[in-house]
Amino acid sequence: MTDKEIRQKAGEILEKLTLEEKIGMIHGAQLFQTAGVERLGIPPLVMSDGPMGVRQEFAPDAWKPVGNSDDYVTYLPCNSAIAATWNREIAHEMGSVLGAEARGRGKDVILAPGVNLKRSPLCGRNFEYFSEDPYLTKELASAYIRGVQAWDVAACVKHFAVNNQETQRLWVEVEIDEQVLRELYLPAFYDAVKKGGAYAVMGAYNRLYGEHCCQSDFLLRRILREEWGFDGVVISDWGGVHDTEKAAHSQLDIEMSVTPDFDDYFMAEPLKKKILAGEIPESTVDEKVLHILMLMLRLHMIGDEPRKSGTYNIPEHRAKMLEAARESVVLLKNENGRLPLAKDALKKVLLIGENASCVHSNGGGSAEIKALYEITPLMGLKTHLGGNVQVDYTPGYCRDKAAESDTSWQETSLENGGGQTAAGDDRAADNAQTAREMKEKRAALRGEAVRLAGQYDTVIYVGGLNHDHDSEGNDRRDMKLPYEQDELILELLDVKPDMVIVMMGGSPVEMGQWVDRASAVVWHWYAGMEGGNALAEVLLGETNPSGKLPETFYKTHTDCSAHALGEFPGTDTVAYREGRYVGYRYNDKYRIEPQFSFGYGLSYTSFEYRDADIDPETGILTCYVKNTGAVAGKETVQVYRRDLADDAPVIKELAGFEKIYLEPGEEKRVEITLEMCNDAGTEYTATTESSAGIRSVENTDAQERCVYCVGCL
Repeated sequence: MTDKEIRQKAGEILEKLTLEEKIGMIHGAQLFQTAGVERLGIPPLVMSDGPMGVRQEFAPDAWKPVGNSDDYVTYLPCNSAIAATWNREIAHEMGSVLGAEARGRGKDVILAPGVNLKRSPLCGRNFEYFSEDPYLTKELASAYIRGVQAWDVAACVKHFAVNNQETQRLWVEVEIDEQVLRELYLPAFYDAVKKGGAYAVMGAYNRLYGEHCCQSDFLLRRILREEWGFDGVVISDWGGVHDTEKAAHSQLDIEMSVTPDFDDYFMAEPLKKKILAGEIPESTVDEKVLHILMLMLRLHMIGDEPRKSGTYNIPEHRAKMLEAARESVVLLKNENGRLPLAKDALKKVLLIGENASCVHSNGGGSAEIKALYEITPLMGLKTHLGGNVQVDYTPGYCRDKAAESDTSWQETSLENGGGQTAAGDDRAADNAQTAREMKEKRAALRGEAVRLAGQYDTVIYVGGLNHDHDSEGNDRRDMKLPYEQDELILELLDVKPDMVIVMMGGSPVEMGQWVDRASAVVWHWYAGMEGGNALAEVLLGETNPSGKLPETFYKTHTDCSAHALGEFPGTDTVAYREGRYVGYRYNDKYRIEPQFSFGYGLSYTSFEYRDADIDPETGILTCYVKNTGAVAGKETVQVYRRDLADDAPVIKELAGFEKIYLEPGEEKRVEITLEMCNDAGTEYTATTESSAGIRSVENTDAQERCVYCVGCL
């Protein structure tokens, strides 16, 4: 059906609905679904959290797991891991798996992907987001969305907009220049709607320009509906609505929340009463229901067209998880060829660090899932090495003692402004004695690890963060490693200077105390059910690492513009005074050296670039890339637009990328369609230059000089 036919059909159905039936369709009737209209064959709209897999089943009116064995699912890499692949095909495949599994579980809407920019490395939900860069985010998110929706499931892109912190997320007022908003924070949403074709958008909790985003006239009507022409469904974040009249007159279509008093939601009985009293026209509800019916027709929930059934937990999905996890691993440092490890020479291997043996799929907030399985680094390495190598494990450190509670975190997720900033290590300790006990326990674990390290030929440290830190409702206080890990790493390097260090997490951590002493450092994200296998393959050289950082790894959080120029996290208000200078834009402009730059990542092979050129009519850059090393590998060709004008607001920004595979000695011609300078009348003259292995093409006119640099920052 065409869009016109869908709208016409939805309008015909709308005319048959009573006010009561329409009201039931625009608010939660259960925690994850609306009411249907049985007499007209209209089913409920059933939703589920994403993006790392379809969430387990909950009771209709309580945050209590149903507890059956049929809701185990494929565990996907987090969006940050997907972004580290710099691979649109991988992003599409991950979306396709999520869509197939959502449909297989009987869902209509999957609440993913999250496309908010990583303004600060301390945001607790950064692992759910792709990048600090709008171009990389929108390219991968659009591919992801198309993958999801190929299965007759709606992707609900979130959180619209500028939801960049968890602290006081329900009430914080974002202060941002509108031009900056449009240049940096909205493009990913625009492409999600226009290029990805997203059927649904979720409003954010926070406030913008004096309005809550979930009932914002500026965001939902002016931008989303009028400027972008979006005719899909707008869903509130759970508990993001605050006023019946404002919600009714806004372009919000469905109100959801975390409480079981469904009839008392702002767009339930309170709205019905105001309509019957003549205070709000019924036409406001009609418009919302029309959007919902159009969505149902597009998903083939109603109408005569057959609907795809989907499937979950199939071998093909697990194979795709391994493929994505492999490409997400980022090799940060590899002095003297410490990696890969020579498999045949390994005799005794010791893994140290809690992250070597713990699973992460069951944490993080609404991203938590019930994984069919999760391969840990310890299991992955032992599986690949087999019985001829002794592989042992000791934790070396432990996380804080968690406070026991019979209450689900989600039941209280609307309290205290919806989120907070962590107090640091031992934040769960309720008294000084508990803090002392944890310190003593860590000292004992550290001592044992250091004692054992000297007895092994090879030591691999697997540490970093976990979902006590990377979590919804919680921002980090700083980038420091928790649980006294810096002390542990330093003591281990004293005993084992060639120790391989693997850091795991969804956001960067400070490495300054030990990174210069380390010979090999690997970054490993929450990489899904096959993450441990992928990591083992990289460490052993069975897979050549090809991941690139999708964000700047600062030396410390104060090197980030949100902290140096702006505010983070903010309480009543948060000022985005850094303007355009988010992520690498700030570091480039003010010459702040990061620990590892955006787009950075090493390989076990080497690549050479030559003969870059731009077609001025098509905006396509071409160049040749050759694998000059001894092993096959994948390279991400990155193109940055560098504005050399004296008054240029931003010096350099990502304009294009493409990932390619090359056998040893193989050379390929690469074509990349660029986001070009937008000034009319620009004339292009192309020359090829070489500087530290970076090839550039010049595009000049009388007013400016714009250079497209092929390579990394």
